[in-house]
Amino acid sequence: MESSYQLVNEKAGHVIALAGNPNVGKSTVFNALTGLKQHTGNWPGKTVGIAEGNAEYQGVNYCLVDLPGTYSLSSNSEEEEVAEEFIVSDDSEATICVCDATSLERNLNLVLQIMQHTPNVVVCVNLIDEAEKKGIKINIPQLQSLLGVPVVATAARQNQGLDELMAALASVVSGEVKMNPYMAEALASLKANPEENTKALLDRSTVIADEVVTFTDLDYNKRDRQLDKILTQKLTGIPIMVLLLVMIFWFTIQGANGPSDFLANMFAALGVYVNQFVVSLGAPEWLRGALVDGVYNVLTTVISVMLPPMAIFFPIFTLLEDFGYLPRVAFNLDSFFAKAGACGKQALTMCMGFGCNAAGVTGTRIINSPREKLIAIVTNNFVPCNGRFPILISIITMFFVGSSVSAGTSLVSAVFLAAVVILGVLTTFWVSQLLSKTILKGVPSSFTLELPPYRTPQIGSVIVRSIFDRTLFVLWRAIIVAAPAGLVIWIMANISLGGQTILAQVTGAIDPFARLMGLDGTILMAFILGMPANEIVIPIMVMGYLNQSTLVEFDSLDQFKELLVANGWTWLTAVNTILFTLYHWPCSTTLITIYQETKSHKWTWISFLVPTVMGIVACMLTTGLAHLFHLV
Repeated sequence: MESSYQLVNEKAGHVIALAGNPNVGKSTVFNALTGLKQHTGNWPGKTVGIAEGNAEYQGVNYCLVDLPGTYSLSSNSEEEEVAEEFIVSDDSEATICVCDATSLERNLNLVLQIMQHTPNVVVCVNLIDEAEKKGIKINIPQLQSLLGVPVVATAARQNQGLDELMAALASVVSGEVKMNPYMAEALASLKANPEENTKALLDRSTVIADEVVTFTDLDYNKRDRQLDKILTQKLTGIPIMVLLLVMIFWFTIQGANGPSDFLANMFAALGVYVNQFVVSLGAPEWLRGALVDGVYNVLTTVISVMLPPMAIFFPIFTLLEDFGYLPRVAFNLDSFFAKAGACGKQALTMCMGFGCNAAGVTGTRIINSPREKLIAIVTNNFVPCNGRFPILISIITMFFVGSSVSAGTSLVSAVFLAAVVILGVLTTFWVSQLLSKTILKGVPSSFTLELPPYRTPQIGSVIVRSIFDRTLFVLWRAIIVAAPAGLVIWIMANISLGGQTILAQVTGAIDPFARLMGLDGTILMAFILGMPANEIVIPIMVMGYLNQSTLVEFDSLDQFKELLVANGWTWLTAVNTILFTLYHWPCSTTLITIYQETKSHKWTWISFLVPTVMGIVACMLTTGLAHLFHLV
């Protein structure tokens, strides 16, 4: 049968599937073999990501298709369905099955399942260098004899064994090497009863592993166990998570200040030349204003505010991922999500949301249950994204910490910010539980949560992946929606009806409702117009207070605070603005992503309304209580 996936990089070469368990270095093997000659896409009708790349060996082209990491081919999830469909399709001529040399027995189950589906298999025992460091030795020739297919040991990070891997692949594709017929017959005889087949494959995996794996150090994973005693224990696991959160925020805040200022100054200087160029073309004033004061100013504000913290946060996040810590986060939070009727994997999608909620929504693909995936999507916005950090940090610093720029104030701001984030996490648990008992009723599903070995992250690879796969991807999405937003904002601020600009009229109309929330019309209007990108909320707010026709920025937080106080801001206004920053509609990029993931207008609207209603109610309650107890 043919696969429903349309190949892009085939180039009349041999099509090869690349399969394996999660966390075995499969993507490292893929990247090492294909370099930058890659293409990514989604499986038709599913949200499972697929990567393709071309590798050349001895003048022959091979199109490698990197399948999602799976523990089996039992079709219990979209990833398993996709992997099985492609492996058995006529498109795939052979399969490279990547294993982790440090935990071979667990990986052999998938190897044997794949061998039941196709005889053209090459087993890649990766991370052989890590196994040797831990005193684990694998008899590769004996393993090859027992499996009846080519087996190659590799250390993909160091580019070791990759030529041998391609040589083995070439011999299988050419038909020179075939699966041992006795092994093929033995595996075929197990297929009749699925339950018996599963048990037989597990037993056979154990037997093979026992024969080929020897341990020179029986306490080889002592370091991992010692770390897990600290990082996953009830008494220490959660406090360490909170401490790491504070440190990441502090490092991001402290590190992003200088680059953000540099970019803002650079764009301001460049803007003078852009303005002169537009004028030199003879453009009318309205067109110059729309392009420069509108589109250019909004775009450059988004880039200068968004790029530096993302360029810091995403690499840190990826380093923790490479190190093996993020699965421990999911482990620590699993019981909380289970009590809320959700999936423990939601912890990982929540972490992705810190960088960008759109990325967090995309990350829900790892959740197998459609019901639990929807819970994760609807609640992801309760984790403040990179775009909301500048609002939170500015207000926390001005009204609760002090505006002097130092490592100490940055640390205090990070603690306050972490407290806001923890409030968002607690809200995620509560709303997840509410959804699971109402419109998304159901029993929490079980899932395999692997705690991979701790590994030294590859800093170079981390920087490249985080910059290109995450930072620039998210930034481009923000730019796409920010450009038309800049035009709309300029039009509203420059076109007058009845002696008032459209912006002033709309601001005045929504002011009474905003006052009930402890805000004002200008603040609420800034959030509404900032829907394309949260980064422009503060500049729009300043523009509204100063009655300007273009975005304005202050040289210092002290000047900004003076403007806010002059327009009636109190500590209560600051608190409510923080709450509404945490609880309000997702940005347009995230909403578009939600629709792409759910293919549902209904769930996109629910994802919009749930945090928005939460924000309105929270602000009204806070304001009511403050006035009741005469705190303002």
